[in-house]
Amino acid sequence: MSAGKYDDIIRLTRPISHHPRMSDLQRAAQFSPFAALSGYEEAIEEQARYTNSKIELDEMEVQELDRKLRDAAENGARVEIIRFVPDERKAGGRYETVSGRIVKTDPIQKGLYLDTGAKVIIEDILDIDRL
Repeated sequence: MSAGKYDDIIRLTRPISHHPRMSDLQRAAQFSPFAALSGYEEAIEEQARYTNSKIELDEMEVQELDRKLRDAAENGARVEIIRFVPDERKAGGRYETVSGRIVKTDPIQKGLYLDTGAKVIIEDILDIDRL
């Protein structure tokens, strides 16, 4: 048998490290992706978040809504209001339903207050129904 190039090291024992062994989780963390742009993922998620456009009522729908609103305010009836809530971070918003009795109208602020404490801007009302 001829002397090979690596015969002097081929049968050496594995060196022993003086550092404690890493857990599998720590080893995997070394190879996790690096986020070069901080906040990029959040910006993408925000852009993908869906918002609705505000529905504009025609003149007939506004008159019908005004009639329902006056009727509910005068009779103290419990109502369910569908209103538009503008999004704070991007164009559009969402529609939500609030219910209660109308306790106060504010012509200066163009809003109304329900007995639940909710304030509703009249221009944001899509529909109102008596319960």
